[in-house]
Amino acid sequence: MPKVAVLDMAGKEVEKIDLSEAVFGIEPNTKVLHDMVVNYLANQRQGTQSALTRAEVSGGGRKPWRQKGTGHARQGSTRAPQWTHGGIVFAPKPRDYSYSLNKKVKRLAMKSALSSKVIDNDLIVLDKITLDEYKTKTIATMLKAIGSEKKALIVLPEVNEKVIASAANIPGVKTAMANTLNVYDILNADKFIVLKDAVAQIEEVYA
Repeated sequence: MPKVAVLDMAGKEVEKIDLSEAVFGIEPNTKVLHDMVVNYLANQRQGTQSALTRAEVSGGGRKPWRQKGTGHARQGSTRAPQWTHGGIVFAPKPRDYSYSLNKKVKRLAMKSALSSKVIDNDLIVLDKITLDEYKTKTIATMLKAIGSEKKALIVLPEVNEKVIASAANIPGVKTAMANTLNVYDILNADKFIVLKDAVAQIEEVYA
């Protein structure tokens, strides 16, 4: 059973807690992690790219010159793809790139992502984050104290507007709720910072 230290905002160890073996202690499945990341990125695509085919470009209704006798190649329209201002061949059209994965695959991917952070020693558990006011400097100082000065994902047990707003101004730092976690954000962060109460919520859902 993985054991991890719980830190305060100054980076000092407060206690140690045991993490669930079923959630934070499995062998990461790289194939499932890859599938989940590709799925997430595909679902984020807007799919709004669009161009006009020769049927949609304005103009070109008249044959530019007669079929024979001019010395030119035969042409039926000035809006054919080889002409300037002509239509696009196989023009991209708005489409939906999203697709779904099985629920079991999603659960395994989440457990694999969480376990990988434990294996790489990139999981940091905090006892709590207390802010009296909206203060980016307080969050920045806390991150430095706990050894997280690159990309970080802070997971909260519930919405805390002061923490979310204060962290939003720091490049590379994201916040998320325990019930809105996704595999991509976990893997993309150099440090996975979870509040102690959020750990209990994650274990309750995925254990």
